[in-house]
Amino acid sequence: MKTYTLNWDTYKQLARTAVSEGAVLLKNEQATLPLKAGTTVSVFGRSQFNYYKSGTGSGGMVNVSHVTSPLEALQATEGIDVNESLLETYEAWVEENPFDQGVGWADEPWSQPEMAVTDELVERAAAASDVALVFIGRTAGEDRDNTADPGSYLLTDIELELINTVSRTFSKTTVVLNVGNIIDMRWANEPSAILYAWQGGLEGGTGLVDVLTGTVSPSGKLTDTIAKSIDDYPSTKNFGHADKGIYQEDIYVGYRYFETFAKDDVLYPFGFGLSYTTFATDVVSSDETNGVITVTIDVVNTGDVAGKEVVQLYVEKPQGVLGNPARALIAFDKTNRLAPGERETLTLSVPITDFASYDDNGATGHESSFVLEAGMYRLYVGTDVRSAEACYDYAVEALEVVETLSENMAPVTSFERIKPRATETGLTVGYEATPLRSVDVEARYLAERPVVREETGDTGVKLADVYHGKADLETFLDQLTDEDLACIVRGQGMNSPRVTPGTAAAFGGVSDRLETFGIPAACCADGPSGIRMDIGTKAFALPNGTLLASTFNTRLVEDLFEMTGLEMRKNRVDTLLGPGMNIHRNPLNGRNFEYFSEDPHVTGKMAVAQLNGMHRVGVTGTLKHFSANNQEAHRHDIDSVVSERALREIYLKGFEMAVKEGKATSIMTTYGAVNGVWTAGLYDQNTRVLRDEWGFEGIVMTDWWAKVNHHEDEPANRQNTAAMVRSQNDLYMVVDRPDTNSFDDNTAAALADGSLTRGELLRSAANICRFVLTSPAMERVLGIHDGSVEVIGLDEEADQAIDFDVTYRHLESGEPVSLSDADTSTGSMHVFAVSVDETGTYDVTITAKSDAGELAQMPVTLFANNIPGPTFTFNGTDGEWVTQTKQVFFLNQHNYLQLYFALGGLDVKDITFTLADSFSMKNG
Repeated sequence: MKTYTLNWDTYKQLARTAVSEGAVLLKNEQATLPLKAGTTVSVFGRSQFNYYKSGTGSGGMVNVSHVTSPLEALQATEGIDVNESLLETYEAWVEENPFDQGVGWADEPWSQPEMAVTDELVERAAAASDVALVFIGRTAGEDRDNTADPGSYLLTDIELELINTVSRTFSKTTVVLNVGNIIDMRWANEPSAILYAWQGGLEGGTGLVDVLTGTVSPSGKLTDTIAKSIDDYPSTKNFGHADKGIYQEDIYVGYRYFETFAKDDVLYPFGFGLSYTTFATDVVSSDETNGVITVTIDVVNTGDVAGKEVVQLYVEKPQGVLGNPARALIAFDKTNRLAPGERETLTLSVPITDFASYDDNGATGHESSFVLEAGMYRLYVGTDVRSAEACYDYAVEALEVVETLSENMAPVTSFERIKPRATETGLTVGYEATPLRSVDVEARYLAERPVVREETGDTGVKLADVYHGKADLETFLDQLTDEDLACIVRGQGMNSPRVTPGTAAAFGGVSDRLETFGIPAACCADGPSGIRMDIGTKAFALPNGTLLASTFNTRLVEDLFEMTGLEMRKNRVDTLLGPGMNIHRNPLNGRNFEYFSEDPHVTGKMAVAQLNGMHRVGVTGTLKHFSANNQEAHRHDIDSVVSERALREIYLKGFEMAVKEGKATSIMTTYGAVNGVWTAGLYDQNTRVLRDEWGFEGIVMTDWWAKVNHHEDEPANRQNTAAMVRSQNDLYMVVDRPDTNSFDDNTAAALADGSLTRGELLRSAANICRFVLTSPAMERVLGIHDGSVEVIGLDEEADQAIDFDVTYRHLESGEPVSLSDADTSTGSMHVFAVSVDETGTYDVTITAKSDAGELAQMPVTLFANNIPGPTFTFNGTDGEWVTQTKQVFFLNQHNYLQLYFALGGLDVKDITFTLADSFSMKNG
């Protein structure tokens, strides 16, 4: 039996290294950084205490034992002294102005109130210290975008005044940005240094201080263009709408727009980032052999300290008849740590076919094809998009067709898109009509339906027989009834009792009958920032996606996610719901922290690295959200109206790379629509592009409680699983009771009327079973591996024993649950699990008594699925039983509850849950 060992110290060190390599130094005048030994530092800003480890929502709900704040890391650094007088002032203010966590989903403020400073306070601090650090914090996340307002994308007046006052008082001031995404930078001329620290997860503080103190020289590079104003981004005017999002900028996203049309609107270009040392990059050779261009670059550390450098390769295509951006990233690599004077040679190789452009209107005479138009293809190499210099020219004498495809996912709404227009002074923004759908997608779908196979009945074949080669998968699946097939395309969650408690969903063997065929339940868990387990189980909080991409170090990311893969095995998680791969189309997207970049090449390479790391230990990730999921506002209803060219060159490209290079086996669709069809039912995307063109053989799942439709002129809803299966989106996520069709989906009805075939259900069942066959869940069923992972280096608080077989007590409304065995001493927690027939709002009544005096206060807080709920504050009762009633909302059928006793002295008799208001996500 293969053994697995997770070294927690290695995990922490890799994350710490990622944090330090992902930090982007934008400005460093007067050698403000690094902080030198013997320095006294005045630290301003509440984020020194209230550090954002990640954004909010499913991608950030990772339970941790402790996150080291920047302040803690600074205080632990030998040779660095923190201005204690200023610190005491902040500590007193923060105590009077506690952190506001918000109430409920997506309700946490994107920033916290900041302490206003006086000239006198700052002058005293400057007199007592050598340098100032100003921390600015922002969060954002699922279901709620940023806005172009103070406290969100913009700084508040107090924050602006803080930076201004500190910068003009101190000779050296560093602004440290603890943010998930780029923010407005119009104040950048004031401080002497600026560092994007992003959100670093568990090791965010330690990795950041490694950079601040010079233990590590910064080597991070921007994965987004920082423009002078939010209005300079061409997508801003079409961002945030409730019904349709028009992608008028087309392929001109981020630097593709700015380097082509608006260089003067850029404050900091894509790929930019400073170091404490300097490098010389010299092109040694550039040549083409057998259709591959190879550029060899010598990188020499010409400075005084060790460091790493990133080399980036761009192509400028001829404008031709299609039009193209002035630059497009085609390759990058990062050096090892080079000592002063040390040299390393990097080799970047790119197939010429990667230069191809997609013709979606037949302008070249080759509609629905990737083509190389005639002309000069000039390559540029450098350390950011703006400074990259020409290094090689490749001439295409006549148009070449690289790949002939077919029209898919084309828009049905008329709009104009950007196309460059040549003038005497260069290229300016022009527009052309976007080509619309020209094929009969319904007729094409009907012609491509799979062959229908009849049910054989139970012939005794088990899934293990397929694994061992004793039977083929088709023979196995033909045993399943139509009811079995309708069941297997439903995922169970959240908190399914069939898999690791507190995780997002079970899929595969989600009924007792399916289990009799030997199909185990596989487990998936959120998310890109670490494993989310809503019963409170501790996990490792990873640096956010933007930070990881800013490292430009795919080898480091791969090593880090091998550790994540081992942690998944430890927790019996088969697929992580990540990487998040949507493009940073606009800085206001609240979920950009989960994603990598405005650039599809960086996005694809980082996703491949994460998958490769997890695949080393036999687990995987689920690519999300497929596709064009670029705003959170109105995400269930927004229709992304986008050209087929922009889809193929920008919004699908990273997913394609992850499938072809990273061997992805699991993908999640979006909540919204692309060109009228909700992606959970988009046949062109989920079958024709993903599977037929790219060769994907894995599973496709919906996002949780997504809507589905089959064509653009019908409304989408959560019951249309027939449309989902027809598109070859295999799994509806999630329902509470898959075997009873508790969501009232239309699978059986569609089978009966012929709009869905048994062959289509068998196709999805095969995709699901192929995934399960290669999962750790199958290994445990077969006895190949017992699921154990040895963990070394983990502290006692975080090293929790997981009960994989939690017993859920079924509750009838109004039935009391005894608490006679609860330990009510100060700081204790009483834990129990319940299941309910109906989800919704429940009245919760606790019966308790106390012999303490009537002024005594004994708070009891109820946590539901690790989310703080109501607090019951009891006074002394002279030994008489009293009751208090509050309300709690159960979104799930299965719920993990905790009662936290903040102060002892209370006797509790029982707790009762009475349904007050029924709610179901099928109607939500």
